[in-house]
Formats: sequence, C-alpha cells, structure tokens
Amino acid sequence: MAATLHRLRSWLGAALAAATLSMACVSVAEAAPTPTTDGEVGAQIVGGSRASTSTYPWVVYLATSSGSQYCGGTLVAPNKVVTAAHCTVGDSASAVRVVAGRDDKNSTAGTVARVTKIWIHPSYTDATQGYDVSVLTLDRNLSQTPLKFATSADSALYAAGTSSTILGWGDTSSGGSDSRYLLKATVPLTSNSTCAGAYGSRFIATAMVCAGYPQGGTDTCQGDSGGPLVAGGKLIGITSWGDGCADAGIPGVYTRVATYAAQIQAQL
Repeated sequence: MAATLHRLRSWLGAALAAATLSMACVSVAEAAPTPTTDGEVGAQIVGGSRASTSTYPWVVYLATSSGSQYCGGTLVAPNKVVTAAHCTVGDSASAVRVVAGRDDKNSTAGTVARVTKIWIHPSYTDATQGYDVSVLTLDRNLSQTPLKFATSADSALYAAGTSSTILGWGDTSSGGSDSRYLLKATVPLTSNSTCAGAYGSRFIATAMVCAGYPQGGTDTCQGDSGGPLVAGGKLIGITSWGDGCADAGIPGVYTRVATYAAQIQAQL
C-alpha cells in the first residue's frame, strides 16, 4: 500500500503513505496539514508562477471543515466539481469544503461551499489502476464560470506535444512546502510510449495521460491532486499521481477525462 500511496499528488495520499494507513481509515480532516502562513512562494511551483482565479475562475480547492487545503478541483457546472477519486475516497460529504475564487489560502476571499454528495467512479481502487475521478455536488450554485470537459470527440487534444496548463496550491518542490497562493505552469503532453517508458505497466493509456518536459523541472506535486490539466479550453486531465515531482524523464500522470466523460456527464 505504501509503495503506491507515496506517488499520489494529494496531502491525503502523502500523509497516509507516511503513516502506512489505509485510506478508508483516515479522513481528510486527519490527514491534511495546516496551510503555511509565511507567504513563501518563490519563483517556482516546480517550474510555475502566480495565477489568479479571475483568469481561471473554474479552478477550486478542496479543504477540511477547519479550512486546510489538501486537493484541487475543477468547476464543470454551477454546483458540480470534478476532482480525483483518491482525494475523496473514505470521506463523508459533510467533511469536505470547496473553496472558489480564492487565490490566497490565508485570505477570506471567494466562496466556501459545502458538499452534499460525493460520487466516486465505482471501479476505483487505486490511482495507478485508473478510474481516478470523483464528482462533488455542492450545496449551492457558484457564480464562477464552469469549464467544459473533454469527450470522446476531443482525441486531438491528447496529441503528444500539446501545450497544457496545470494549476494548484500544492508543494513547490518534491517534499517541500505547499504554496500559499494559486500557481500555474505550462507543460507539453507526452506520447503514450514515453509515459510507458517511464512507468511501465503502471501506465494505462486508456485511463491516463502524461505531461512534462523530458528534462523535468515543471510538474504538479503533493497537494495538487484533483486539480486541472487544461488544453484547448477544456479539462482534459485530473492531477493523479507520479514518481516524485518534476524529475527528468518522469512526467506527471493525469486521469484521462475523455475516457470518463459519460460517467461525469451522468452526475451533472
């Protein structure tokens, strides 16, 4: 279990790996750390820069009832958020909050919504097995503009070399501190063969897509799980897992949204 969990790009996964506990036994409230208060951002989020929810209104983050951020998400309808299954498995809806319109985690800007329902893909068991997708139903309609998500008609968006955007509030280096602010970066999608070369049989082409530079240096990391991978103005991926963060020859792995578009649509 621990060998898999250390790769998950969520606070929940990292905390559980360290404690060698089962996901189902630990709630997000127990696993998520307290956000940093020193304002440290620097020039990098593993190769990224500051971003604003005014530019990316659909990017949100998941928090515990006490306000600690632990995953990201994407608003795909006024009251629906797509995130990773490993961010929500084992948790009750009442334990999760969705925060929209807040760049700075230490501020009170934006809206904090409660979650009334958590849908997890019924075939999900582990992020490295695929099906790492979850849909949250909120207790209200948010004013932020939702983002469209990729369907089976959007296969061209998954071509190797496609420029994509990643966003999140997670670690600024592997094993480092989480960001106080929303950060973004641009990464190219890799080919399936490149990703399979890095991960072997753990990479499932129908369920996943990889993104990153051959030399590394830019990537999502712990705390970014569930957040968006965007190309062509659509959500094409969900931050899922990876070996380390931003290492050369080891791209990040994202849930291939188009594969699960019908199941996501059924929840809207």
